Amino acid sequence: MRVRARFTKLGKIRFVSHRDLARIWERALRRADLPVAYSGGFSPRPRFHFGLALSVAHESWAEYLDVDLVDDIDELTIATLADRFSAVLPTGVDCTAVAVVPSAGGISLQEAVTSSTWSLGLDGGSLDEAAAAVDALLEAHSVFITRERKGKTVNDDIRPYVRSLTLDSSYSGCVLPDCAGAACDHVPGDPGVVLRAEIGTQPRTLRPAELIGALGPMWRERRVVRLAQWIDHEDGRQEPLALPAGPLPWLRTETCAT
Repeated sequence: MRVRARFTKLGKIRFVSHRDLARIWERALRRADLPVAYSGGFSPRPRFHFGLALSVAHESWAEYLDVDLVDDIDELTIATLADRFSAVLPTGVDCTAVAVVPSAGGISLQEAVTSSTWSLGLDGGSLDEAAAAVDALLEAHSVFITRERKGKTVNDDIRPYVRSLTLDSSYSGCVLPDCAGAACDHVPGDPGVVLRAEIGTQPRTLRPAELIGALGPMWRERRVVRLAQWIDHEDGRQEPLALPAGPLPWLRTETCAT
Protein backbone atom coordinates (compact mmCIF):
# COMPACT_ATOMS: atom_id res chain seq x y z
CA MET A 1 0.00 0.00 0.00
CA ARG A 2 1.09 3.56 -0.70
CA VAL A 3 -0.33 6.59 1.12
CA ARG A 4 0.06 10.20 0.04
CA ALA A 5 0.31 13.02 2.57
CA ARG A 6 -0.25 16.68 1.84
CA PHE A 7 1.46 19.12 4.19
CA THR A 8 2.45 22.74 4.72
CA LYS A 9 5.82 24.37 5.23
CA LEU A 10 5.11 27.79 6.72
CA GLY A 11 6.80 30.24 9.03
CA LYS A 12 10.30 29.88 10.45
CA ILE A 13 10.67 26.29 9.24
CA ARG A 14 10.98 27.67 5.70
CA PHE A 15 14.71 27.95 6.46
CA VAL A 16 15.01 24.15 6.87
CA SER A 17 16.60 22.43 3.86
CA HIS A 18 14.93 19.72 1.82
CA ARG A 19 17.32 17.13 3.25
CA ASP A 20 16.54 18.16 6.82
CA LEU A 21 12.84 18.07 6.01
CA ALA A 22 13.28 14.47 4.89
CA ARG A 23 14.85 13.66 8.28
CA ILE A 24 11.92 15.35 10.03
CA TRP A 25 9.46 13.17 8.14
CA GLU A 26 11.52 10.03 8.74
CA ARG A 27 11.30 10.66 12.48
CA ALA A 28 7.58 11.47 12.24
CA LEU A 29 6.86 8.20 10.43
CA ARG A 30 8.59 6.27 13.21
CA ARG A 31 6.70 8.11 15.92
CA ALA A 32 3.38 7.60 14.12
CA ASP A 33 4.03 3.83 14.35
CA LEU A 34 3.23 2.96 10.74
CA PRO A 35 4.36 -0.25 8.97
CA VAL A 36 6.71 1.67 6.67
CA ALA A 37 8.61 -0.28 4.01
CA TYR A 38 12.40 -0.02 4.07
CA SER A 39 15.04 -0.29 1.37
CA GLY A 40 17.53 -3.15 1.39
CA GLY A 41 21.29 -3.00 1.79
CA PHE A 42 23.67 -2.24 4.62
CA SER A 43 21.86 0.95 5.70
CA PRO A 44 18.11 0.53 5.04
CA ARG A 45 16.07 3.70 4.71
CA PRO A 46 12.30 4.23 4.81
CA ARG A 47 10.75 4.23 1.35
CA PHE A 48 9.10 7.59 0.90
CA HIS A 49 9.11 9.93 -2.06
CA PHE A 50 8.72 13.72 -2.08
CA GLY A 51 7.24 15.82 -4.84
CA LEU A 52 9.01 18.86 -6.25
CA ALA A 53 11.68 20.20 -3.91
CA LEU A 54 11.05 23.59 -2.31
CA SER A 55 13.85 26.16 -2.17
CA VAL A 56 15.10 27.21 1.26
CA ALA A 57 13.28 30.34 2.57
CA HIS A 58 10.23 29.66 0.39
CA GLU A 59 6.98 28.61 2.04
CA SER A 60 4.31 26.24 0.82
CA TRP A 61 0.68 25.46 1.33
CA ALA A 62 0.85 22.33 -0.83
CA GLU A 63 3.74 19.88 -0.39
CA TYR A 64 3.40 16.13 -0.96
CA LEU A 65 4.94 12.91 0.26
CA ASP A 66 4.28 9.31 -0.84
CA VAL A 67 4.99 6.60 1.73
CA ASP A 68 5.23 2.87 0.93
CA LEU A 69 3.86 0.49 3.57
CA VAL A 70 4.60 -3.22 3.98
CA ASP A 71 1.06 -3.95 5.25
CA ASP A 72 -2.33 -2.53 4.38
CA ILE A 73 -4.03 -0.31 6.94
CA ASP A 74 -7.79 0.14 7.36
CA GLU A 75 -9.86 3.18 6.39
CA LEU A 76 -10.33 4.24 10.01
CA THR A 77 -6.56 4.40 10.53
CA ILE A 78 -6.10 6.33 7.28
CA ALA A 79 -8.71 8.87 8.44
CA THR A 80 -6.65 9.59 11.57
CA LEU A 81 -3.23 9.83 9.91
CA ALA A 82 -3.31 13.60 9.21
CA ASP A 83 -3.84 14.32 12.90
CA ARG A 84 -1.27 11.72 13.95
CA PHE A 85 1.37 13.16 11.64
CA SER A 86 0.71 16.77 12.68
CA ALA A 87 1.04 15.80 16.34
CA VAL A 88 4.62 14.61 15.80
CA LEU A 89 5.73 17.23 13.25
CA PRO A 90 7.29 20.59 14.20
CA THR A 91 5.34 23.83 14.12
CA GLY A 92 5.08 25.01 10.54
CA VAL A 93 4.67 21.52 9.09
CA ASP A 94 0.99 20.57 9.31
CA CYS A 95 -0.34 17.47 7.57
CA THR A 96 -3.55 18.60 5.89
CA ALA A 97 -4.74 15.44 4.09
CA VAL A 98 -3.84 11.75 3.65
CA ALA A 99 -5.18 9.23 1.13
CA VAL A 100 -4.28 5.89 -0.46
CA VAL A 101 -2.80 6.13 -3.98
CA PRO A 102 -1.78 3.42 -6.50
CA SER A 103 1.66 2.02 -5.74
CA ALA A 104 2.34 0.08 -8.95
CA GLY A 105 2.73 1.23 -12.53
CA GLY A 106 2.43 4.93 -11.78
CA ILE A 107 4.91 7.73 -12.31
CA SER A 108 6.59 9.62 -9.49
CA LEU A 109 5.19 12.83 -8.04
CA GLN A 110 8.06 14.80 -9.56
CA GLU A 111 7.20 13.47 -13.02
CA ALA A 112 3.43 13.81 -12.59
CA VAL A 113 3.26 17.46 -11.52
CA THR A 114 3.15 19.75 -14.55
CA SER A 115 2.79 23.19 -12.95
CA SER A 116 2.67 25.07 -9.64
CA THR A 117 0.80 28.17 -8.52
CA TRP A 118 2.84 30.72 -6.55
CA SER A 119 2.31 33.88 -4.57
CA LEU A 120 5.32 36.14 -5.22
CA GLY A 121 5.85 39.11 -2.93
CA LEU A 122 8.22 41.68 -4.43
CA ASP A 123 10.27 44.67 -3.35
CA GLY A 124 11.88 47.21 -5.64
CA GLY A 125 9.11 49.16 -7.31
CA SER A 126 5.52 50.36 -7.37
CA LEU A 127 2.36 48.55 -8.41
CA ASP A 128 2.34 50.43 -11.72
CA GLU A 129 5.94 49.42 -12.41
CA ALA A 130 5.12 45.81 -11.56
CA ALA A 131 2.11 45.87 -13.88
CA ALA A 132 4.28 47.20 -16.71
CA ALA A 133 6.93 44.51 -16.10
CA VAL A 134 4.29 41.77 -16.11
CA ASP A 135 2.72 43.06 -19.34
CA ALA A 136 6.12 43.24 -21.05
CA LEU A 137 6.98 39.67 -20.10
CA LEU A 138 3.60 38.28 -21.20
CA GLU A 139 3.73 40.14 -24.52
CA ALA A 140 7.21 38.82 -25.33
CA HIS A 141 7.46 35.82 -27.67
CA SER A 142 10.60 34.66 -25.87
CA VAL A 143 12.40 35.51 -22.62
CA PHE A 144 15.95 34.20 -22.31
CA ILE A 145 17.85 33.75 -19.07
CA THR A 146 21.36 32.42 -18.43
CA ARG A 147 21.74 29.19 -16.47
CA GLU A 148 24.53 26.86 -15.47
CA ARG A 149 23.93 23.27 -16.55
CA LYS A 150 26.50 20.47 -16.20
CA GLY A 151 29.32 22.99 -15.93
CA LYS A 152 28.25 24.92 -19.03
CA THR A 153 26.50 28.25 -19.45
CA VAL A 154 23.31 27.99 -21.49
CA ASN A 155 20.59 30.42 -22.54
CA ASP A 156 17.07 29.10 -21.96
CA ASP A 157 13.78 30.54 -23.13
CA ILE A 158 11.54 30.59 -20.06
CA ARG A 159 8.49 32.17 -21.70
CA PRO A 160 6.75 28.81 -22.37
CA TYR A 161 6.93 28.02 -18.64
CA VAL A 162 4.92 31.09 -17.61
CA ARG A 163 1.34 29.84 -17.92
CA SER A 164 -0.15 32.86 -16.19
CA LEU A 165 1.13 35.92 -14.35
CA THR A 166 -1.02 38.64 -12.78
CA LEU A 167 -0.97 41.24 -10.05
CA ASP A 168 -2.74 39.67 -7.07
CA SER A 169 -5.08 42.41 -5.93
CA SER A 170 -6.91 40.00 -3.58
CA TYR A 171 -3.81 39.26 -1.47
CA SER A 172 -4.08 40.67 2.06
CA GLY A 173 -0.92 39.29 3.64
CA CYS A 174 -2.21 35.79 4.40
CA VAL A 175 -1.31 32.60 2.53
CA LEU A 176 -4.54 30.82 3.44
CA PRO A 177 -6.74 30.37 0.35
CA ASP A 178 -9.24 33.26 0.47
CA CYS A 179 -7.92 34.04 3.98
CA ALA A 180 -10.21 31.46 5.63
CA GLY A 181 -11.61 33.24 8.67
CA ALA A 182 -12.20 30.04 10.64
CA ALA A 183 -8.47 29.57 11.06
CA CYS A 184 -7.12 33.10 10.72
CA ASP A 185 -7.49 36.38 12.59
CA HIS A 186 -5.44 38.35 10.06
CA VAL A 187 -6.14 42.09 9.85
CA PRO A 188 -5.62 43.16 6.21
CA GLY A 189 -2.99 45.82 5.61
CA ASP A 190 -0.85 47.00 2.70
CA PRO A 191 0.74 43.85 1.22
CA GLY A 192 2.84 45.77 -1.31
CA VAL A 193 3.49 44.20 -4.72
CA VAL A 194 2.27 40.59 -4.92
CA LEU A 195 2.05 38.51 -8.09
CA ARG A 196 0.10 35.31 -8.69
CA ALA A 197 1.92 33.01 -11.11
CA GLU A 198 1.37 29.57 -12.55
CA ILE A 199 4.73 28.15 -13.59
CA GLY A 200 5.30 25.03 -15.67
CA THR A 201 7.55 22.31 -14.25
CA GLN A 202 8.20 20.09 -17.29
CA PRO A 203 10.63 19.23 -18.80
CA ARG A 204 12.53 21.45 -16.32
CA THR A 205 11.35 23.57 -13.43
CA LEU A 206 11.42 27.35 -13.67
CA ARG A 207 12.33 28.66 -10.23
CA PRO A 208 10.40 31.64 -8.84
CA ALA A 209 13.68 33.53 -8.39
CA GLU A 210 14.39 33.11 -12.12
CA LEU A 211 10.95 34.45 -13.03
CA ILE A 212 11.38 37.44 -10.71
CA GLY A 213 14.80 38.13 -12.22
CA ALA A 214 13.27 38.07 -15.70
CA LEU A 215 10.94 40.93 -14.70
CA GLY A 216 13.94 43.21 -14.33
CA PRO A 217 16.99 43.84 -12.11
CA MET A 218 15.09 46.17 -9.77
CA TRP A 219 12.87 43.43 -8.35
CA ARG A 220 13.72 41.39 -5.25
CA GLU A 221 11.66 38.61 -3.73
CA ARG A 222 10.08 39.29 -0.35
CA ARG A 223 7.74 36.41 0.49
CA VAL A 224 7.36 33.46 -1.86
CA VAL A 225 4.68 30.85 -1.18
CA ARG A 226 3.72 27.81 -3.23
CA LEU A 227 -0.08 27.71 -3.16
CA ALA A 228 -0.80 24.63 -5.27
CA GLN A 229 0.67 21.95 -7.50
CA TRP A 230 -1.17 20.63 -10.55
CA ILE A 231 -1.30 17.50 -12.70
CA ASP A 232 -2.64 17.91 -16.25
CA HIS A 233 -5.25 15.47 -17.54
CA GLU A 234 -7.22 15.24 -20.75
CA ASP A 235 -10.34 16.48 -18.95
CA GLY A 236 -8.58 19.26 -17.05
CA ARG A 237 -6.17 19.44 -14.18
CA GLN A 238 -6.20 18.39 -10.56
CA GLU A 239 -4.06 18.53 -7.45
CA PRO A 240 -2.10 15.43 -6.39
CA LEU A 241 -4.26 15.42 -3.24
CA ALA A 242 -6.95 18.00 -2.60
CA LEU A 243 -7.71 19.58 0.76
CA PRO A 244 -10.80 18.30 2.57
CA ALA A 245 -13.75 20.66 2.67
CA GLY A 246 -14.55 22.68 5.77
CA PRO A 247 -12.63 24.67 8.40
CA LEU A 248 -9.00 24.06 9.28
CA PRO A 249 -8.87 23.30 13.02
CA TRP A 250 -5.51 21.53 12.69
CA LEU A 251 -3.65 24.68 11.61
CA ARG A 252 -0.96 25.54 14.17
CA THR A 253 1.08 28.00 12.09
CA GLU A 254 0.87 31.79 11.91
CA THR A 255 0.22 32.22 8.20
CA CYS A 256 -0.03 35.99 7.83
CA ALA A 257 2.77 38.30 6.83
CA THR A 258 3.92 40.82 9.40
